[in-house]
Amino acid sequence: MAEQPQPISPLKNFFAGGFGGVCLVFVGHPLDTIKVRLQTQPKPQPGQAPLYSGTFDCFRKTLVGEGVRGLYRGMAAPIVGVTPMFAVCFFGFGLGKRLQQRNPDDVLTYPQLFAAGMLSGVFTTVIMAPGERIKCLLQIQAATGETKYSGSLDCAKQLYREAGIRGVYRGTVLTLMRDVPASGMYFMTYEWLKNILTPEGKSVSDLSVPRILFAGGLAGIFNWAVAIPPDVLKSRFQTAPAGKYPNGFRDVLRELIREEGVASLYKGFTAVMIRAFPANAACFLGFEVAMKFLNWVAPGL
Repeated sequence: MAEQPQPISPLKNFFAGGFGGVCLVFVGHPLDTIKVRLQTQPKPQPGQAPLYSGTFDCFRKTLVGEGVRGLYRGMAAPIVGVTPMFAVCFFGFGLGKRLQQRNPDDVLTYPQLFAAGMLSGVFTTVIMAPGERIKCLLQIQAATGETKYSGSLDCAKQLYREAGIRGVYRGTVLTLMRDVPASGMYFMTYEWLKNILTPEGKSVSDLSVPRILFAGGLAGIFNWAVAIPPDVLKSRFQTAPAGKYPNGFRDVLRELIREEGVASLYKGFTAVMIRAFPANAACFLGFEVAMKFLNWVAPGL
């Protein structure tokens, strides 16, 4: 395994991760909108065509009906939440690595990197769950033709007024089920690819931009390969009327499999995979650029 940059600084990870998250949202939000609309579209009545026949049909209808702004619907919530969320995510990963080192020169194994990534998923859920709930509700309301929420803040206020903090954090368990294993896969894959792509005798920190983009993009693919089924359940649960699924994700899972089959757990797969590579490539490139900047301006941080 190639040598890892030392020492690990969770604080630098925090700031660099925040910048990387902003890069991810700007690149990936349009396809995230498509993904959520595909995952939450109503089941068509007998003899009727579905609202969207697939990823490209959803993209075309959104663009024609709402313009480019429709593709960025609900972006305020993830932009507000993504900087601290990715900051905490990368901080959790850095902390997870640091906690497993007996001394600063230890090189972690891939299972240890996976465990550190899982810790980052736990850290981010507090921020991620309400942001995802608001984002999904705003993304689907334009497709249904009903304008219940005027924006992210209004959505948060209405959710709190209707059901308190539990209404805002609805879907937290499913967010954990999605993000903990997926984050472990995410970071482990990225570190693995960086090590593979590092030429013999060179440092991982000297990787070229194309190699960072490739490693980050592929890490995003692996992340979503793990995350899609619980993400489908989460989107459906978070956008359902109150009381529809009294037993939580188990009711959602039973309904989806009974009515639409196992394949329904991979709704939005094409949109997710098209988005995953460029969005996560941008995220890790932003992270690495910010980390180099921090190492230059604050080497002792």
